[in-house]
Amino acid sequence: MANQTLKNKKIIISAGASGIGLATVKVCLDRGATVFVSDINEKYINKLKKNSKINKKLFVFNCDASDEYQVNELFEKIKKKTSKIDCLINNVGIAGPTATIENISTDDWENTMRVNVFSHYYFTRLAIPMLKKNKGGSIINISSGAGIMGFPLRSPYAASKWAIVGMTKTLSMELGKFKIRVNALCPGTIKGDRMIRVAKDKAKLLRVSKKSIEKEFISMASMNCWIYESDIGKMCGFLISDDAARVSGQVIGVDGDAIRLH
Repeated sequence: MANQTLKNKKIIISAGASGIGLATVKVCLDRGATVFVSDINEKYINKLKKNSKINKKLFVFNCDASDEYQVNELFEKIKKKTSKIDCLINNVGIAGPTATIENISTDDWENTMRVNVFSHYYFTRLAIPMLKKNKGGSIINISSGAGIMGFPLRSPYAASKWAIVGMTKTLSMELGKFKIRVNALCPGTIKGDRMIRVAKDKAKLLRVSKKSIEKEFISMASMNCWIYESDIGKMCGFLISDDAARVSGQVIGVDGDAIRLH
């Protein structure tokens, strides 16, 4: 794994101020990259701005990734600092509602799609010219185990994550001739704030304890384990690196061998 240095590589990460995004930012910075981070949460943004590498190797911007105008503005700001990049990591996503489909409002369905799918489109179409100028690079789309299996009570989330897999497969074919690699990561049950909220919502819906739902989540992997945010960050580090120079069009599970989602 000698080539997993990311020295001199320039990377854009959406939703990079917390969770999987922040774990990936840390990996990229530790391996020598310059990282451009967008996020919508001011609290997390301000915390990240205290990093010693801010405005040197780390640049942080407030941006609602589901707003096309704001994404356009973001890229204009980034292009004032660099005309080309080595990688885009599309990490934006929300859990969406937990309910049977007949009890999901149109607004909740559309919002899940807008955040989880449209954001990837907005970022990707603007990043591709910068990757082409770089004579190649990598796009990493964060999907989910729900993007390769069904996920009862989470239909808009599952639909959005399947869309990301379809986008990944299509873009890898379109962009291969430009030496741009496109892969999707499908995290398993991440031990983090979002999964705590999901467990709470599901427990309330099913009228059972939150602890029983958490135990159920862990049992969904044959390795009977949580997945950590840093696991995803390290896999991103590999896919950005020259060690992954021939890896494209893949949908990679980092999930402890997920065998079910319910």
